[in-house]
Amino acid sequence: MTIRDKIAEIQQELLQGDILPQRGRELLVTLTALLGNVNAEIREADAEYSIVLLAALDSTEAANKAKIRAEITPEFARKREARDTHQLVVEMSRSLKYLLRSVEAEMQLTR
Repeated sequence: MTIRDKIAEIQQELLQGDILPQRGRELLVTLTALLGNVNAEIREADAEYSIVLLAALDSTEAANKAKIRAEITPEFARKREARDTHQLVVEMSRSLKYLLRSVEAEMQLTR
């Protein structure tokens, strides 16, 4: 199972709703751990895209044309997917934190 598969699995669980606090904490820890892997993927994807962009700049006089050429490569797609995955993990983490805070506040009110 890839990191993206794990993240998609967590996303599906969150979409179903009714996450218990203990499960929410587990998912938050998992997402936090996966964030390091996502950051590593971003670094690698950025480096590979930079090589492609540099080659495109070397072969073309116009920078805008070189950038367009570089953006239709698999390296750019990988870079974009890595950044989108990062954003997804961050937003899911924020949602879980908010959920856990609201459950905690709810529990305090019922006491």
